Amino acid sequence: MNIVLMGYMGCGKSSIGRGLAEKLELEYVDLDAYIEKQEKKSIKQIFETKGEIYFRKIETQYLQQLLETAQQTILSLGGGTPCFSGNIERIKAAPVHSIYLKTSIEELVKRLYVEKEQRPLIAHIASEELLADFVRKHLFERSFYYSQAAHTVTTDQKTIATIVDEIQERLF
Repeated sequence: MNIVLMGYMGCGKSSIGRGLAEKLELEYVDLDAYIEKQEKKSIKQIFETKGEIYFRKIETQYLQQLLETAQQTILSLGGGTPCFSGNIERIKAAPVHSIYLKTSIEELVKRLYVEKEQRPLIAHIASEELLADFVRKHLFERSFYYSQAAHTVTTDQKTIATIVDEIQERLF
């Protein structure tokens, strides 16, 4: 069994992925961390030195590699991964359970504003109001892709353990 977690940045893909992997005794892979290890640079450094187009190209290559080789794995994607280069079609064609971790704009802004310096796409945004506008626009553009996941789990007002349990109930 392979499980792919997708959703907007800040929705909890990494935390939930680690918790789910531990509970189900599966391997855990964070796609961004995998890319950083392979490229020997942080995502921020890749964006700064080579740009987003290069990043999206290698992101697709590494995603395909993991979809083809991973076994008994929880894979957390980057927020934009399903939205570029036909990646949602790759995910749908792979033998995986895809799960969209749906989080409200208000909750995303609350989580993201305090850590925006570590996130290249939003590091430049000066206020929570501007961040809310940015997130709203992105979610509008990306919801088409996220909604193609086999399952949707809402994360607002839930602990990681509760979300992990909900995912496990849906899959078994």
